[in-house]
Amino acid sequence: MTNGLRVLAVDDVPPALDELCSLLREAPEVAEVVAAGDALNALKLLQGSHFDAVFLDISMPGLDGLELASLLARLNEPPVIVFVTAHDGHAVTAYGIGAVDYLLKPVRAERLSAALSKVVRMAGNQAEEQKPAPDAMSALPVESGGRTRYVRRDEVQFVEAHGDYVRLHTKSGVHVTRMPISRLEEYWEGTGFTRVHRGFLLAVDAVLELRSDTTGGLLAHTEAGDVPVSRRHARDLRDRLLAAAQRGELGPGNRR
Repeated sequence: MTNGLRVLAVDDVPPALDELCSLLREAPEVAEVVAAGDALNALKLLQGSHFDAVFLDISMPGLDGLELASLLARLNEPPVIVFVTAHDGHAVTAYGIGAVDYLLKPVRAERLSAALSKVVRMAGNQAEEQKPAPDAMSALPVESGGRTRYVRRDEVQFVEAHGDYVRLHTKSGVHVTRMPISRLEEYWEGTGFTRVHRGFLLAVDAVLELRSDTTGGLLAHTEAGDVPVSRRHARDLRDRLLAAAQRGELGPGNRR
């Protein structure tokens, strides 16, 4: 690791993020620091580039730090995770996810140095290697009854907007997670999903057939239910379905 660590710092409080970035940039082990103001922006950065380590706050809107770390820990080659938080009550969970250290705010320089030493040992020679961008949004955390499970993208037939939340419709049921549908569309638009209505995102290869409703509107029929298709999206969906059918990618057994 002759060129030093490339680090992503994540915190939704600007002064705290600035302070963390400043401390990291002063560390001799660190070559570059990139800042993210929330977990979803961090995911977008991770999808587009390689980082050796992520220094991550826990309490953030939308996806919190523990949920983000859980997603990253499931990757084949995850970045090294260090939590930086004002709360000491999540340490057991953090280490269980696979974090190498747990720093309490305000972060002392000597404590950060010790954490970076652990990061260097974990990263090893990987800091000199470029690895494929992680597909961190291939699964989403959903909570129900005090439990968290992960719904894979390839299980989802369609997505329904519900304020700041989305409902993920699968053959096994409906799962709710906090994320605007417009933000989810950004991550899933190149993975076989397309917007068919202001409030719906549809997996094209989940469509079994198109139907007309009682008022003459268009419905996309899936195993998880019918999805309304607005007039402005109907032509694009028909074109996508035709192309998918010609490639033999429609119907059961063809999910990603």
